[in-house]
Amino acid sequence: MKRIAMWSGPRNLSTALMYAFAARGDVLAWDEPFYACYLRATGRPHPMAAEIMAADTRSPEEIAKALRADPPKGVRYSYQKHMCQHMIAGVPRDWMADVEHVFLIRHPDRVLASFGAKYADVTLDDIGFVQQAEIFDSVVAQQGPPPLVIDSADIRADPEAMMRALCRGLGLDYRSQMLRWLAGPKPYDGVWAPVWYGAVHRSTGFAGPEGPLPDLSPDLRRISAAALPCYDHLARFKLQP
Repeated sequence: MKRIAMWSGPRNLSTALMYAFAARGDVLAWDEPFYACYLRATGRPHPMAAEIMAADTRSPEEIAKALRADPPKGVRYSYQKHMCQHMIAGVPRDWMADVEHVFLIRHPDRVLASFGAKYADVTLDDIGFVQQAEIFDSVVAQQGPPPLVIDSADIRADPEAMMRALCRGLGLDYRSQMLRWLAGPKPYDGVWAPVWYGAVHRSTGFAGPEGPLPDLSPDLRRISAAALPCYDHLARFKLQP
């Protein structure tokens, strides 16, 4: 049984990619398992924070144990959608030795334009770029060769080619079901889905290629400039179709 940890930040095609893997039919999907722990520890005023924390009262240690557990019968793969910014002090990392890591990246201008439309007072910590680079470097230091990196822009430009490349890199058989899913909420969605997943709930597959980079306010532009070196660091390793 293979456990796949997909590392990204918010507004990064991460939910659509989770839907793609779940559509295979042999995958158990985990949607941001440490989110409630992160909110309890940080007190960040995220939308639906009270509901998220009430829905999952487990400790970080209990969640880490669950991530290592064997899946139900008939499930071949555990797909864990992780937000890098959730891996704060106090969240165990020993479980990370038992998973295969993939890093999903997106240009910070696009992330900030999308995240800033949903959340006020955005900071660099909120979008996970610095944390993603730190986790990537930690995995390399502990496990050897660089793990897989995939860019959301490449997925949107050619979903089939990139899903084939990703499956090949993970040692999975490619399945065409990964390109289509039913519209609407999913049983494995996090409690926060009504706030963040509107567009992906209307979708039945990956959105098409993106246009030019968006214009940002001066404040968001400064955050993007700070995040860009982290994006560029991982982009050097990204998968090619």
